[in-house]
Amino acid sequence: MMKNDNRVNFWDTLPRPFFALAPMADVTDAAFRRIIAKYSKQQTVRHPGVEQFAMWTEFVSADGLVRAPEEGRKKLLADLMYDESERPIVAQLFSGKPEMMEKAATLARELGFDGVDINMGCPDRAIEKQGAGAAHIKDPKLAQEIILAAKQGARELPVSVKTRLGYNKDELEEWLPALLETGLAAVTIHARTRKEMSKVPARWNRIARAVEIRNEFPRGDASRKTLIIGNGDIESIGDARRKVAESGADGAMLGRAIFGNPWLFSEHVPTTTEKLEALVEHTKLFEELLPHKSFALMKKYYKAYVTGFNGALELRRKLMETENAEDVSSVVEESLNIL
Repeated sequence: MMKNDNRVNFWDTLPRPFFALAPMADVTDAAFRRIIAKYSKQQTVRHPGVEQFAMWTEFVSADGLVRAPEEGRKKLLADLMYDESERPIVAQLFSGKPEMMEKAATLARELGFDGVDINMGCPDRAIEKQGAGAAHIKDPKLAQEIILAAKQGARELPVSVKTRLGYNKDELEEWLPALLETGLAAVTIHARTRKEMSKVPARWNRIARAVEIRNEFPRGDASRKTLIIGNGDIESIGDARRKVAESGADGAMLGRAIFGNPWLFSEHVPTTTEKLEALVEHTKLFEELLPHKSFALMKKYYKAYVTGFNGALELRRKLMETENAEDVSSVVEESLNIL
């Protein structure tokens, strides 16, 4: 990674509608993002502009970045590792303490990120106990303080928020205006409440309502309107286009659809051989870039990569018994010789 001295607001460079890769813990790590950048950004695509999409890091503790002992901080910084091919790349942070958020946002700027995003939707109990994640929905005043602290630290970098419709109930009409008051560059809304988790269908009609609230919100001295990004139950880029068109959102953030499909944003339909070769490449990058992480984390991708062809079940079984990238390469090579 290197310092981004250009400092152009990346939101202004994205086509409309634009697309973004959702931050997912132990999923969208440096290895996987690099694979996505290669197969979605660097390939020739059928639809102009699709290759220009934004990526988010996994969420990282602002408190840890500031206060953790050297060894712990080193691991957290590894979560902020990125490659130039991933740009525009946004650092997602969480904290319940404004002073920690300001310092972490300053670090993100110094590391050369294109933007800072604040997680205000994570339902993890450990995160909420820190007054962060979805807990912010219950305390809009603190949420505003966190945002303003991030803007102070990020300076010229755009600051955004990823959140939900509400905590125990849908409270979009109260919650979104509190966010808009801070002059955010963008708000990504997962179209469910914290209580609902992912147990009910995402309500994209509420994304449409968020757009209305944004459009009705007095701009004051702001030079731009906050962008509204919809998130939830998006199956493909085509599906994202439809949902964006129906809701009027500026863009869409895709999450689970990326599993086993780093070609998602390019809309290329990979062959079985291409998917297996990407699996091996992904595994090697995981081992190279993330030696501090358990190899078991890599195995959760295998079911998504290895599906839809004769022998997939047996290949998955063999892959789950592997212990390193060399083992994976050998197992897949043997399978390709049979296919």
